[in-house]
Amino acid sequence: MHRSAPYPAGWTRTVSAIAVLLVLPGCTAFGGSGEPGSSARPVPAAPGSHAPRAPTPSELVGQRLVVRMNGDAPSPALLGRIRRGELGGVILFAANIRSPGHLRAVVARLQGAAAAAGRPPLLIATDQEGGAVRRLPWAPPAQSAAAMAGGGVGAARRQGRVTGNGLAAAGVNVDLAPVADVVRGRSFLRASGRSWGDDPHDVAALATAFALGLGDAGVLAAVKHFPGLGRARQTTDRAVVEIGAGRSTLGDDLLPFRAAIDAGVPMVMLSNASYPAYGRFPAGWEPAIARRLLRGRLGFDGVSITDSLDGAAHARGITPIPLAMRAAAAGVDLLLITGSEATSQGVFSTLRRAARDGLLDRRGLEQSYRRVQLLKQRIGG
Repeated sequence: MHRSAPYPAGWTRTVSAIAVLLVLPGCTAFGGSGEPGSSARPVPAAPGSHAPRAPTPSELVGQRLVVRMNGDAPSPALLGRIRRGELGGVILFAANIRSPGHLRAVVARLQGAAAAAGRPPLLIATDQEGGAVRRLPWAPPAQSAAAMAGGGVGAARRQGRVTGNGLAAAGVNVDLAPVADVVRGRSFLRASGRSWGDDPHDVAALATAFALGLGDAGVLAAVKHFPGLGRARQTTDRAVVEIGAGRSTLGDDLLPFRAAIDAGVPMVMLSNASYPAYGRFPAGWEPAIARRLLRGRLGFDGVSITDSLDGAAHARGITPIPLAMRAAAAGVDLLLITGSEATSQGVFSTLRRAARDGLLDRRGLEQSYRRVQLLKQRIGG
């Protein structure tokens, strides 16, 4: 497992808390992933073969897409895309779910389509943060992150574990949680109780504990919203948000992400806000953030994912297609498309054409493909 550079001054309390978590019975953090960006690593072999093969443009692009399902049953078109390897995962919302049994049946159909065609298992994702953001209403955590914070790191880890157990029982293998944002001032995340607090060391220990608990249950955690959205007064799904703080000020907001990365968190979600101190574009499609800050400075070697590109597009009065192109070019591994199936099909077609025409760097496509496939090796079908 990659270890980040030595901690900055002031990290003693956070490191001590994380160290306690790592020696709890049964804890192996999240496991190492080697160096998935290495150009020497072969792509997975084709089903039934013994030699690795080069992925097609459809696979290189499709395996990077996590898309929404229309209604409460997979459409024939969606199942066909899965069979052809044109989707990496599906995100589930409350409108897709009727009951625990219904959800298990839906996931079985989705994963069954992939397995029948010899494809890798799908990432089945949802937002199960707790409190108001809980797509599976019968599953933990009932409390918000702000409420859970009062119980300390031990309680946060237990809540992560029971949350993971509830998700895993339904076939969900990715939780787009926890929020690792440190709230400041009139933050919309503070108002909704979605953050663990306003002290960066406490947020680092608590968010990492919840992520470790998810990992205990075999569910992949995705800490969000890198490099920190706690200063935003509005959600990026409805407004164009800029975080105007300088680099020295923003440094404290990185502490929870550093802690999670050092503990081996498998996924990081990038914010749709822009950070002029780091680069020109919003984090989800800014190479200076997605590559140099996240991977270079913080040493993250797992899988990165955008926040909803449809939400960001809606706030800008455009379609998600140009944002998906920018995010892919910036090196973000997974593109989250939460609009209709027709919308995500349009994104796929555009990206595939760009890959075929050489408008997207082949090496970058292959690096993201390898990272996603290595992540999928850690989940069941």
